[in-house]
Amino acid sequence: MFRRGIDRWCPRDEKRVDSRTVYVGHHPPPGTESFLPQHFRNNRIVSSKYTYWNFIPKNLFEQFRRIANFYFLIIFLVQVIVDTPTSPVTSGLPLFFVIIVTAIKQGYEDWLRHKADNSVNRSPVYVVVEGNVVRTQSEKIQVGDVVRVKEDETFPCDLILLSSSRDDGLCYVTTASLDGESSQKTYFAVRDTIAFRTDMEIDSLNATIECEQPQPDLYKFEFACFSIKLKFNHLCVFTFSSLGPGNLLLRGATLKNTDQIYGVAIYTGMETKMALNYQGKSQKRSVVEKSINVFLIVYLCLLISKSVIGTILKYIWQNAPTNDEAWYNPKRAKDKEGNMVPLKIFTDFLSYMVLFNFIIPVSMYVTVEMQKFFGSYFITWDKDMYDDQLGEGALVNTSDLNEELGQVSYVFTDKTGTLTENNMEFIECCIDGFKYKYPTIDACVVDGLPTNDGTFSRPYGRAEKEREEIFFHALCLCHTVQVKEEDSVDGVVKQQCTYIASSPDEVALIEGSYWYQCLHVLNFDPVRRRMSVIVQARKILLFCKGADSSIFPRVKDGKQDEIKLHVEQNALTGLRTLCVAYKELTQDEYDHINAQLHEAKMALKDRDEKLAQVYDDIESNLHIIGATAVEDSLQELAAETIEALHSAGMHVWVLTGDKMETAMATCYACSLFHRNMKLLQLTTKHIEEYEARKEDKLHELLLEMHKAVVQDKKCSYPNSLRSWSGIQEYGLIIDGAALSLIMKPSQDGSSSNYEDLFLQICQRCTAVLCCRMAPLQKAQIVKLVKNTKENPVTLAIGDGANDVSMILEAHVGIGLKGKEGCQAARNSDYAIPKFKHLRKLLLVHGHLYYIRIAHLVQYFFYKNLCFILPQFLFQFICGFSQQPLYDAAYLICYNICFTSLPILAYSLLEQHINMEALKKEPSLYRNIANNAMLQWKPFLYWTFLGLFNGLVFFFGTYFLCNNSILENSGQVFGNWTFGTVVYTALVFTVNLKLALDTRCWTWINHFVLWGSLGFFVIFSFIWGSIIWPFLMHQRMYSVFIKMSASPPACLTIMLLIVVSLVPDIVVKIIRKPVRREKLQVGD
Repeated sequence: MFRRGIDRWCPRDEKRVDSRTVYVGHHPPPGTESFLPQHFRNNRIVSSKYTYWNFIPKNLFEQFRRIANFYFLIIFLVQVIVDTPTSPVTSGLPLFFVIIVTAIKQGYEDWLRHKADNSVNRSPVYVVVEGNVVRTQSEKIQVGDVVRVKEDETFPCDLILLSSSRDDGLCYVTTASLDGESSQKTYFAVRDTIAFRTDMEIDSLNATIECEQPQPDLYKFEFACFSIKLKFNHLCVFTFSSLGPGNLLLRGATLKNTDQIYGVAIYTGMETKMALNYQGKSQKRSVVEKSINVFLIVYLCLLISKSVIGTILKYIWQNAPTNDEAWYNPKRAKDKEGNMVPLKIFTDFLSYMVLFNFIIPVSMYVTVEMQKFFGSYFITWDKDMYDDQLGEGALVNTSDLNEELGQVSYVFTDKTGTLTENNMEFIECCIDGFKYKYPTIDACVVDGLPTNDGTFSRPYGRAEKEREEIFFHALCLCHTVQVKEEDSVDGVVKQQCTYIASSPDEVALIEGSYWYQCLHVLNFDPVRRRMSVIVQARKILLFCKGADSSIFPRVKDGKQDEIKLHVEQNALTGLRTLCVAYKELTQDEYDHINAQLHEAKMALKDRDEKLAQVYDDIESNLHIIGATAVEDSLQELAAETIEALHSAGMHVWVLTGDKMETAMATCYACSLFHRNMKLLQLTTKHIEEYEARKEDKLHELLLEMHKAVVQDKKCSYPNSLRSWSGIQEYGLIIDGAALSLIMKPSQDGSSSNYEDLFLQICQRCTAVLCCRMAPLQKAQIVKLVKNTKENPVTLAIGDGANDVSMILEAHVGIGLKGKEGCQAARNSDYAIPKFKHLRKLLLVHGHLYYIRIAHLVQYFFYKNLCFILPQFLFQFICGFSQQPLYDAAYLICYNICFTSLPILAYSLLEQHINMEALKKEPSLYRNIANNAMLQWKPFLYWTFLGLFNGLVFFFGTYFLCNNSILENSGQVFGNWTFGTVVYTALVFTVNLKLALDTRCWTWINHFVLWGSLGFFVIFSFIWGSIIWPFLMHQRMYSVFIKMSASPPACLTIMLLIVVSLVPDIVVKIIRKPVRREKLQVGD
């Protein structure tokens, strides 16, 4: 019987299992004892990446997916397997160091995630067990448990609301942590369980829920029904009712304005909608990382070329008759017999690869990781980016994109709450075409209500008074305000009730609604762009308010032209407008509406579509009565920030859901548009005023704009130069409907034919305004620009949940900590308190981070080329025998100990230009645009500088020290001493070059730079002063000590250092006077 009832109310496809059965309180109804219980997940949330047992293998797998790490692993294995000229320790130890440091960093970050998970999973919750409330941990909740939640507590899992402390079975919930909406939402208990309000009553429930399997849509909950066994006069009766999104309390939401509720868990743990909606941010790669990969390929080709050349020349040299080896070499006969065996050639090639492998800077990756990790704290610590009102500063969610802040070409910004304060102030209203403004000195007051003009007064009679009453009743009643009842002591209320609403003007007008009975609420949604209420006093009335584009098409009478004129005038001054309409319902009409709403809400299939259709039928034939105007003031320094971004060469686009006139006024106020700019409008209004097909007219308009903007030769000037050169500037305005036509795929499924035209127009415009945008359209705009041939770096900034899509789509996502929840800030790469802080984030921090990391990358490739080139040249004088030039200890310590810390300190602390100068001179941002410091020209400069220094080190030592004596005994330099002279000059030169490049000296720079050189000297003395028992050959014994005691060797080293630094010194001398004329640097 029970199963037949379920099947009748919840029909489903036999071929698929898309539902689950949940027994409330784990009490299956009679006749189901033979069924095996379903197994569901526990309520444990896991956001961590690793576990204790899989950390090592999983982390190693992920690290060796990186090309450089995998390459050095291969080199290490070659050294172990093949008889190579260097010890496996020389490549194994640096690789081990990189792997360990990265693993520690990732392990620490994952430990923090484990810690956060445990704090959530072990939080206390209260579950009804056998008529009593038992305290347990959140992770132990099972599907079917009945959970009690009190006010201001967070729901531990997805619950079906069974009953509430309120008599009407309602509860109020905030979902800011889910969708960013801070307003309270109303949820409803199952109608058959409203009366079950105690622990014993809840435990006595014998009910079953049949619902769909978990899916991520927060606003969708279909194919769900509730059955309960009730007793009437000793008879057992099963009743069935449908469930919808209004019955489902989501994990992460918070109970408000309700003492307590009881709910049954239906989705737990990683099956909750919150967990399913957790979208790990896609891995964003910066332009610097892409440049590193390109340079890495170049140096890998250079490495292979050197190895091939060395292998070829080795066999040419060995087969020359004049280069026969000594008779005492035991390998000679064997080698000569099979010196052309392919395997031997291949092993020789691998040996050369091992010998020259340090040209690939594996330690660069760990240095870059550390620079990004520690560098992100400078943004967080910046006091200029702290907001006293919010009590918060900047937050870095992704440190991998610090340098990307210095490469932004396009800025996409929301309007409300981003450019504006999102602090609504009720300024004026319009009733039947007459405007009522906030009282001023010059205002003329009519019966207590001021008009907009002191020269005339509105004719005032009974009819006018009734219309005013209806208008303000609509404002008082068409809302979502909730009353927070305060606690009382001995029946006396401590203080007045608190009104909570998503809009402040609703609170201001709510007192007049106490004697109306609310029958139905037709909630607002972004598609309808309106909301309605049905109320009853002496009459049954429907009040509706919403956007003008949503209300006017549904109006049959009223002074539409006058009200529309006032709406447009208010929008032009930057005010946010709302239209108000109503209609009177007869009892029969209301009964019909009530039946339609009940049927739609009870539907198990396509409930949302049916409700939308019913709402559409109800909200028709309305009477327009007036409009309101609300002011949303511009944020502090918003205009100055946009001007600075323009001066820095960035394109600023505003993407908003507001109407065009309101958005235009804001754009003028924030200096995005100016009076000398020619505005091009591509809106449905312009398209539909022609009788031709929309597509044809759209194509015609695009061609006209393209001719005016793109084909105009004058427009070939950069946007930044037009305002200074008198060239006509253009601005573009487009709405969501027109964008849909542009983005509409062609018949063959390819991209739209209009996209290229549209993009070319937009790229030549100084400013672009996109109004009436849906959240998905915002992301489409960002994606469209991001995927152009130029591959510009895009940045999206917003404060609400509707901005999350474009924040995730852009290369860099910025979230504002605004009044619309924290969804945008949580999903962003960086979070800042106000829009004005974007100026310093990009122009100062972005500029410096890019300069620092670009210098770091070029410096690493430079110093490794200096390091390996003498090793390659040494093969020409050692018969291509693969003899190392440097000792193994020097090979290991070069990148790890002697040259790593100075460049790390430089990349964290360097300020080549004073921070105040960067902030005051936005045009300096242009100097680093388009990845200027990592283009081929600077890369080749650093490469040739490395080649020059490598040649100086080798040939300078070869010609100056080749016949020098060390002692009076006449002993000459050996190959290890020769290599030590080269190595000493190398270490001092690369560090001193960094000293020449440093303009902002701190005690940290001094400590690590001179400390690294001192450590090198001390290490060399110790390494050459002791006979180490673990070494088979004491090659370096007394080498450094004797070299240091030799005047020719010391003079040679000093001369090599000076000659190597001459190019840098000359460049500094040439550039310094020019820069002093412009800015004071390094202060």
